Amino acid sequence: MATKAMERGFKLILGSQSMARKRILAEMGYNFTIVTADIDEKAIRTEKPEDLVVAIAEAKAEEIISKLGGQSQFAQDPEPTILITADTVVVYKGVIREKPTSKEEAREFIKGYSGSHGGVVGSVIVRNLKTGVRRGGWDKAEVYFHEIPENVIDDLIDDAITFKVAGGLTLEHPLISPFIDTVVGGVDTVMGLPKELTEKFISDVL
Repeated sequence: MATKAMERGFKLILGSQSMARKRILAEMGYNFTIVTADIDEKAIRTEKPEDLVVAIAEAKAEEIISKLGGQSQFAQDPEPTILITADTVVVYKGVIREKPTSKEEAREFIKGYSGSHGGVVGSVIVRNLKTGVRRGGWDKAEVYFHEIPENVIDDLIDDAITFKVAGGLTLEHPLISPFIDTVVGGVDTVMGLPKELTEKFISDVL
């Protein structure tokens, strides 16, 4: 079966190992390959979460392009290669939260969401490696939670996935999903890849 990328005549690279991002892009009808970036995200600091997620996604793109041998490698290709990178942070009471680095931090994060809410800011950068054309931006969503019981928090902290996602927050986790009250904004943004922005930027760079 032809995918969107094949039909529209381009190759697609997703610069992420995130299961959620892979699933979202597949749901959008795309076939793609994975190339990941090895960068120190903590070395990139900005005051605003919107600036931070864009800067980190940009850094991921630059590292992947370098890993692939530089953008000039793609200039003579008959069909363009499109690279997608993304980043997500949680904002809780005005403070940026990235992936928790300890069980104590993970507990603090999840207890904070209980009976409260957290904002999610997610970026996407789409770059045409043949032409160099780039589009990027960010989207926001807000997640409201019911009270999360202590035993559920304990179980979440024992799950390695909690330490691989921004703010220790993954909506699709079967332990946390029963305690989600409302999502204001795109669920896809919370999961790591804003569909509407991604689709628009792919069209823009072709």
